[in-house]
Order: sequence, then C-alpha cells, then structure tokens
Amino acid sequence: MNLSNLKPAEGSTKSRKRIGRGTGSGRGGTSTRGHKGAGSRSGYKSKVGFEGGQMPLQRRVPKVGFKNVNRIEYVGINLDTLQILADKFKLSAIDFDVLKAHGLASKNDLVKILGRGEVKSKLEVKAHAFTATAQKAIEAAGGTSVKL
Repeated sequence: MNLSNLKPAEGSTKSRKRIGRGTGSGRGGTSTRGHKGAGSRSGYKSKVGFEGGQMPLQRRVPKVGFKNVNRIEYVGINLDTLQILADKFKLSAIDFDVLKAHGLASKNDLVKILGRGEVKSKLEVKAHAFTATAQKAIEAAGGTSVKL
C-alpha cells in the first residue's frame, strides 16, 4: 500500500454535492438559492399553501354547505346482508361482535340496520339503531330487534 492507491473505506463518503463550498465546487456563489428574496435568506421557512402573496387556493375557493358537528355517523347494514350472513354461518343471533368478526363493522363504528331486502329466518338482531321498516321486517319474521 502506498499513497497512490489509497481510497476511503466503503460507506464512509457521501455522494451528494456539498453546497456553499466555493465556485470550484459547482454549487458556490448563491448556493442554489438564487438572487435576493426571502428564499435566499437564512432562517426562511415557507408556510404551507403560501403562494408568494397571491391569494392562496384555500381562501379563493368558497365554503359550501353546512357541517353539523353533532352528527352521529352510522354504518348501514341492510336486511338482505343479515339474511346472507345468517344462512351462510347458520346464525340465529346477530350482534355487534358477529358483524365485527365478519368485517361489516370496525370496533368504533355505530351500526344501523336498514330495511332493504327481506328476512326469512327468525333472528335476534342487536344494533345501535334500526329503521322503522327494518324493525317491522325482523319482527314480522318472528325475530327481535334490540338496541344497544
């Protein structure tokens, strides 16, 4: 080994260009920041959505409608889905745990049973809410609907 064949250890050098290390480096002078303006100064931070003083997009676009902060969001599950579930897995009672186990609801969801389809078997259904038609259809088939 001599001075002519020395080289740095594997992984010890970085391949990126270092800026601000003189004109000979190719990234000296303004150090890729351009001339003048806030972006060329030290300590400059751009705000999210800032468009150089132009009115930002989120302020140009009008607000539409009304968002009720007290709204309760339910996951809707129809009667025909319950019937398919009962037939496939031979269930007589369907509650939140069964729906969660079969991927129809997740742990923080509230479940509402909707009235599309029909129930042929006698089911005991436990959910957070029922539509009037769903409740009538379940009880007409001889089942019960229980609110959680």
